[in-house]
Amino acid sequence: MNPSDDFFQRANRLLERWENLLQGRPTPTDWTHDAYRWRNDRHGMRLAPVKNPHRVALDDLLCMDQQKAEVVRNTEQFVRGKPANNALLWGARGTGKSTLIKAAFNAYVNRGLRLIEVEKEHLVDLPEIVEALGDRQERFLLFCDDLSFGADDAGYKSLKAVLEGSIAAPADNVLIYASSNRRHLLPESKADNQDVHVIDGEIHAGEAIEEKISLSERFGLWLSFYAFNQDQYLTIVEHWLQKLEAGSCTDEETRLAALQWARQRGSRSGRVARQFAIDRVGRHA
Repeated sequence: MNPSDDFFQRANRLLERWENLLQGRPTPTDWTHDAYRWRNDRHGMRLAPVKNPHRVALDDLLCMDQQKAEVVRNTEQFVRGKPANNALLWGARGTGKSTLIKAAFNAYVNRGLRLIEVEKEHLVDLPEIVEALGDRQERFLLFCDDLSFGADDAGYKSLKAVLEGSIAAPADNVLIYASSNRRHLLPESKADNQDVHVIDGEIHAGEAIEEKISLSERFGLWLSFYAFNQDQYLTIVEHWLQKLEAGSCTDEETRLAALQWARQRGSRSGRVARQFAIDRVGRHA
């Protein structure tokens, strides 16, 4: 190609993008990236590339063997074009729910898996997102982090419809992985439970509870995460200390410091364990 022709083609593409921005039209998606964020603002609805996605390995996730095996199995099925379920990972904070989703993405990115992060305020756009991805050859994980809803959140019904409940068939190349601290994604009040009634000796939930359960039930795969005990916490601390070359928990002083670190934060989680190791290597590097 003539160098001048290449210059003019690149200049025309740049001008087209600039015109789109000025007129509030979304720019065409650059499909050369692995991860994206969905954006809906004055520049329109679009997929914004993430140029430096968080690279985390499955081997760095400890004390969650059952949850990890289920996510890997389900993701493997999806990547191979077999039936797979949308997944809800719920439980205690800092126990690796979101990190496991990102690790599964990284494990299969070389086999055509792509990740799209959708923030809660953009869940109302889910039908548009799924439609935009329908003709692509790649397989897409829609990642909804720290998901929960208030009683009047508009995204609640959009998510419900995309999971199951819309007139449109679910897209074969799109799967939703969500993390949440709540099992049923909606706040539950004492008044909801007072509506429970008994029919023929069986307990039946009231309408309010049924409505709140109906969303989480649309996720075919539920995985529970619980706070780690002391031994599990120290196992994770040891892993990160070794990986960052920052010592070992076999040293009593380091072990006590790790436990004190957890007490100060009121949590023995994987996140806290890694933060301790980072602090340790920073102090003694």
